[in-house]
Parts: sequence; structure tokens; C-alpha cells
Amino acid sequence: MNKLKYILLLLVFLGCADDDVPTRQESSNNNLEETLSDVELMDLVQRETFKYFWNYAESNSGAARERYHPNDPTDSQYVVTTGGSGFGLMAIIVGMERGYVSRNEGIERLTQILNFFENAERFHGAWSHWIHGISGAVIPFSALDDGGDIVETAFFAQGLICVKEYLEGGTAAEDALATQADQLWKSIEWNWYTQNQNELYWHWSPTNEFGINLKLQGYNETLIAFILGVASPNHSIPVATYHQGWANNGTIASSSIQYGIPLILDHAGSGTGPLFWAHYSYIGLNPTNLSDQYANYWDLNVNHTNINYQYCVNNPNNYDDYGSNCWGLTSSYTRNTDGSVGYSAHDPENDSGVISPTAAISSIPYTPEKSLAAMRFFYDNELMGPAGFYDAFSPHYNWVTERYLAIDQGPQIIMIENYRSGLLWNLFMQNEDVQNSLNALNFTY
Repeated sequence: MNKLKYILLLLVFLGCADDDVPTRQESSNNNLEETLSDVELMDLVQRETFKYFWNYAESNSGAARERYHPNDPTDSQYVVTTGGSGFGLMAIIVGMERGYVSRNEGIERLTQILNFFENAERFHGAWSHWIHGISGAVIPFSALDDGGDIVETAFFAQGLICVKEYLEGGTAAEDALATQADQLWKSIEWNWYTQNQNELYWHWSPTNEFGINLKLQGYNETLIAFILGVASPNHSIPVATYHQGWANNGTIASSSIQYGIPLILDHAGSGTGPLFWAHYSYIGLNPTNLSDQYANYWDLNVNHTNINYQYCVNNPNNYDDYGSNCWGLTSSYTRNTDGSVGYSAHDPENDSGVISPTAAISSIPYTPEKSLAAMRFFYDNELMGPAGFYDAFSPHYNWVTERYLAIDQGPQIIMIENYRSGLLWNLFMQNEDVQNSLNALNFTY
């Protein structure tokens, strides 16, 4: 189900904005004679990736565009992505903390983004997957998906909560922005998306209602939607929705083992699943020591990453360069068999020889040494462009797609920061409503 949804991402292409992060004195291109320390390498990757959300944001809203193609920067330049914009909010917090932009510049951009989303079209409080950056109207993601997307909305709400916690108690302007972020996420009608059942449904629109009828069930990227649905003080979902819906009455648990590593949860019946499942729900939700009756979520994500890594090391298809320094399979751009660019949910069950840098880099909290080795490989092989590492490449086919996706760039800067300082994890986990939800669901954290 998730693979079909994300394959639809191929439909839209984006351009760039005018304002720039201050230019590095040294080139962002590779200098192979220079050996960067791990800290310097992480600094470089975070700063360059930040440019996706700053330099190349949608110009009217300041929010993240679905994608950016440096070779065609004006193509579909007004398509804003809701989930990617949530990642963008958190990336801007990192940018302010790291000094990529001043605090005043960061506040100005956050204000622009929140004002846009406050006035954009909403569907029982939820935003659509894609939004027109000038009109704020829905851009249909597919024929039936022309309304609210509760999962994309959850990714955005994760960012809103971090903004609230980061700015609350600051200047008057910062406090007002914190209040605005808090009110925006609290106005999401999570309970509407249950159809009065102990289930969450991905989509609703005024024209097609629950026509897609896609349940959020089984382990994938959707855990955060249940955590926030229970957390909502105004439009909460029953605790039973988590257990009967997401956990599928307990059948989410799995005894499967790959490479001697327990999978722990059934990955939506897909086998292993793409590695972004270990990232999207956990850019704010801290999996460290997080457990409930179904899983220890740190072990779950470490194991998922190590299975992905071990598959690439074993390299059963004998693809060039796969190994301990070149690994990472997840949803991203891909190389089609005819050499054209497509989109695919890469994983050990769907491996076409394409590596996605976000897979290994965003897993850095789980596998720091392995992720840093991959990061260095990507750097040494000149895969860094104007907004961080390009989205996907294949050494086997000598192929690189010089394109970017918001949902792939965002987790890189955020998860590197969580590994280095725990910044976004600390902000999200200190939120009282989040804590109330985790307590209600009997999580240990």
C-alpha cells in the first residue's frame, strides 16, 4: 500500500526560490585532497542539506517544495508538500541553532510558513499531501486523493510541536509564534479520520469522502499519527484505535529473523520494508528506551537498519560497489530499466541496484559508524550538489539522478542533529500532550 502511494510522487517536479543561505567560502564540491573529520563531515552535510529548505523553498509560502531539480528549477515550482514542510520546520530550528541563519531570519521564515498553512485549504483540520504555494488550495495527489492526508498532516504536526517548544518563553514575537504553532496542531480533527471506528484512515475529501478507504494498519511510517491522535486535547482518538488499528489486535508482532537479526514487528506484510520507516515517525518521537507491549522501538530501528546494511554487504545481486561503505535502500528516485528516472520503494525485496543516501545518513543515530562510513563514501564520490547529496545513484549503472525530494533531505539534517545533540527529540518529548499520549498508551520512555 505504501509503495503504491509513494510511487505517485513521480507526478510533480519543483523549482527554486531566490533567497540564499550565506555561501560557504570553500566549494561544496568535493576536494578529494581534503580529509574531513567526522564532525566536519556532519557539519558540511547538515549545512548543505539545509539549503533545500532555505534556498530552494517555495517562494510565496516559504515552505518545502515537493522536489527540486537543479537542471529545471522552475518546473512545478509552486507545489508545497505538507509532510516535507514539517521536516522543514525542524530543519529551520537546526539552522537557527547551528547559525546557518540568524534567529531573526529563522523567526521570519517560520512566521511565513505558519501563516501560509493557517490560511491553506484544510479538511477537518488536516492538510492535503500537496498544496499550491500561492493559492493554498489542494493539488490532488491522485484521482481520489484530493483532500486531507492525516499521515502527511502528522509529519507536519510533529514539526509544529517542535516549533512550539523551541520558541515558547522567548520574545513576544516568538511566544506568539509558539502559540500559533500549538493552535494549528491542536485544531487537527484526528477523530474525524476514524469513521467512528477504532481505526485511522489515511484520506478524506469533500468530493470522494473516504473513497480510498486506506487503513493505517501494521508497521510502516504511520506510528506518529496514532501518537498524535491520542495526544490531541481537542480531537483525540480512543486508545483502542492504536491497539486495534495500528497494532492490528496484536498481530503486528513478528518472529521473523533476517541475517540472524529479529525483525520484531511485521513490516506491513512487505518483508523488510524501505528504511524511511525507521525515520519519519522518529524525527521527533525519540525511540531511545521507547517501548510498549509490542516492541522496543530502539531495537526495532537498529535491527531494521542493520538488516538493510547486511543485505547490501551480502549483495546477492552482485551490484557494483555495494558493501560496508555503500549501502542504504529506501523510497527515492530510481533508475528505470530503460535508463529513465522513476520512483521506487527500494528495500531488500525490491532492489534494482539503486542506493539512496538518505537511507544510511538518516539512520546515523542507530548505526553511527556505518552511517558515517557511507556518508564519507557519498562525499568522496562527488554526490553532493547544491542542496546536499543527490537523491539516488547506482554505481552499477554509473547513474546519478541530480534531483532532490523534501522527504529525503529533511530526515538527514534532523537525524544528524538528533545524533549530535538530541535537539529535536528533546523538544518533541518534553511536550505535555505527547507525554500524556505515551502515558495513556502505556509506553515506557
